[in-house]
Amino acid sequence: MSKILSTIAIAGLVLSLVACSGTGSSAAACTPTQSGTASNSVKVTGKYGSAPKVTVKKGLTTKTTERSVVIEGKGPVADQGNTAALAITAYNGTTGKELSSSGYTQGTLTVVPVDAKQVIPGVAKAVKCSAAGSRVVAAITPADGFADQGSQMGVGPKDTLVLVIDVVDVTKATKANGAPQPPVAGLPTVKLASNGTPTVTIPKTTPPTDLKIADLKKGTGAKVKAGATVTVQYVGVLWATGKVFDSSWSRGAPSGFPTTGVVPGFSKALVGQTVGSQVLAVIPPAEGYGATPPASSGISPTDTLVFVVDILAAD
Repeated sequence: MSKILSTIAIAGLVLSLVACSGTGSSAAACTPTQSGTASNSVKVTGKYGSAPKVTVKKGLTTKTTERSVVIEGKGPVADQGNTAALAITAYNGTTGKELSSSGYTQGTLTVVPVDAKQVIPGVAKAVKCSAAGSRVVAAITPADGFADQGSQMGVGPKDTLVLVIDVVDVTKATKANGAPQPPVAGLPTVKLASNGTPTVTIPKTTPPTDLKIADLKKGTGAKVKAGATVTVQYVGVLWATGKVFDSSWSRGAPSGFPTTGVVPGFSKALVGQTVGSQVLAVIPPAEGYGATPPASSGISPTDTLVFVVDILAAD
């Protein structure tokens, strides 16, 4: 997953669950990963939404990835092509030791596409067919986990990865569904493809020197709070050239991050908006990366950035 928007170095096992690389069907049509001896052997207590108390017996192994439901949720069911916001606690099955825990406070959820091609397969298998409000346990084979790369995360190439996952939210929308708003004169114009992908046209004028934010669509969902984790589709364009430098659309799935993990202008464009909205943000260097843009991003210290952001969900 691209980290082009991040102003800080985000590392750790939980975010590493996402691979670097339409609306789901009904719950009745969804075929979940089956439970088994390994996943059922993991003992979990504690309230949903709070860090769980977990006991993983040393030497836990499994020949196939297994999934057990500890708490059954009643919200939307995650299926192929959806996006899920998760709280995750991870363990090494061989040692029984906790590796990481995240998502139990605002702004720390992990947002993943429910797609084994875009997230490590074991996570997709654990989350698929799980309803929002559920807590599930996954015992994940090395092949469905980190395989040979796992040693960097505290998981050896032959270790089973155990995850306790709270499915906090499931987003089936892939584009903003708010009411269209009139364009603002002097700002870039946006044309949408049938699937919602924006094409941005930059005016042949000097870019503004201060931050400009305009509503392209106005949603009726929850208001985005400072520090919240958001699920968005976005495209980023350079004012100087009109060139796209980053896009969740090109990766085939929405992205998720806390409003505190992006450049200031992007955060200001999100906070206070409502879910379902589409926002245009023109971000001068002082509200963007300033003198230190990311290496190999194609962004110079003097570049004004233009983003079109579809806000799909917020915690």
